[in-house]
Amino acid sequence: MTSQERTGTSLEERSLLRRAIAAAAVGNCTEWYDFGVYAYVASYVGAKFFPSDDPAVQTLSAFGVFAISFLLRPLGSFFFGPLGDRIGRQKVLAVTILLMAGSTFVIGLLPEYGKIGVAAPVLFLLCRMVQGFSTGGEYGGAATYIAEFAPTRHRGFYGSFLEFGTLVGFALGASVPTVLILTLPDQAMTDWGWRIPFLVAGPLGAIGLYLRRKLEDTPAFKNLEATHNVAKSPLKTLVQQQWRQLLILMGIVIVINIANYTILTYMETYLQQTLHIPKTTALLPLIGVIVIMLVLITPVGALSDRIGRKPVFISACVCLIVLPIPAFMLIAQGHTITTLLGLALLGIGHVQLIGPLAATLPALFPTKVRYAAFCIGYNISTSLFGGTAPLVNESVVQSTGNSFFPAYYVMGAAVISLIPVLLMKETARRPLSDDMPPTTSASTA
Repeated sequence: MTSQERTGTSLEERSLLRRAIAAAAVGNCTEWYDFGVYAYVASYVGAKFFPSDDPAVQTLSAFGVFAISFLLRPLGSFFFGPLGDRIGRQKVLAVTILLMAGSTFVIGLLPEYGKIGVAAPVLFLLCRMVQGFSTGGEYGGAATYIAEFAPTRHRGFYGSFLEFGTLVGFALGASVPTVLILTLPDQAMTDWGWRIPFLVAGPLGAIGLYLRRKLEDTPAFKNLEATHNVAKSPLKTLVQQQWRQLLILMGIVIVINIANYTILTYMETYLQQTLHIPKTTALLPLIGVIVIMLVLITPVGALSDRIGRKPVFISACVCLIVLPIPAFMLIAQGHTITTLLGLALLGIGHVQLIGPLAATLPALFPTKVRYAAFCIGYNISTSLFGGTAPLVNESVVQSTGNSFFPAYYVMGAAVISLIPVLLMKETARRPLSDDMPPTTSASTA
């Protein structure tokens, strides 16, 4: 092959890689846009669908539905994960984004309790359950898709763009309601303004579906098909051969979820309802810390390519053991700058978890069960510790009056997850296309 031909192939491969990353990341962006919106309009949703004389009860009801929807994620993972290992990653990812964005869009159209009575919360819960079910196949599939497309030496860097999409989605999900809250009269926001952020999910999902339908499947999965090595029963193979790695993945994800949903989902409610911080003082630092994490996440992913995944994960756990107390002491001061500094301390630990995440966890498993393994392990842990985090935090804070409980919760999760992190095999140099063990040549290929 001539140098010109090699250059053309290289350019074509880089173009395909960029499109694969964009298609995977936009789905994660849509997923976390929904989480961001839900966190920022939880009080409005609670008032419209769960009427009560106590606003705190309304908010708890909204977070309760948030948690219940996560119970569907493992079911979605058991359905979509093995399916992705049998028929391919691309087909399943097209379905999950359609269901995910569509259910969020429909929430913006639902009539409230005052118009149709108990049917309103029932329909609302059904939409959240569809969202949870489809999300069960979304993140694991997107991470698998990017990891199998990315070159081994730069898998951490390219994989970090999936979490970049997460943060962009959450930033959009936070910014749209924030702009509406700050610009619309309170009555307008209460009457109809809360619907707008949910309706925006429709166009986001349409873009993601278009991108995903244009893609082909990953080279690793194509190789399985070409060699007739596709697993007939990925779930059976996973349970029999990969259960130790599955438990390690689930243990690592504990701290990722509790930190994720405490910092990004619960914090807006905590600042306003627990600390009684004014809206502007509360919302602007939250957006600020997301911007900080957006700046840091790809360098952190690239760092994991150079020094390995384990050192970055260990550093993250140590940070989330040491920094939450001083972080919450700063946040408790109630000023914009101190709130931002406190959130930034939490963000420093969290960005080290999510930066190399999409490159690390898929590499723990062979290609024939990778989609199922990631989806099932990640979503079981997420349903137990992620979706429940806002509810647990709010319930304990209200019942005990201890405003520092979220700090202790994150610290405890970091201590628990440090054990599986130490047991995890280093995956930075493991090629995913042929499932060969890491070698010196592979690391420099």
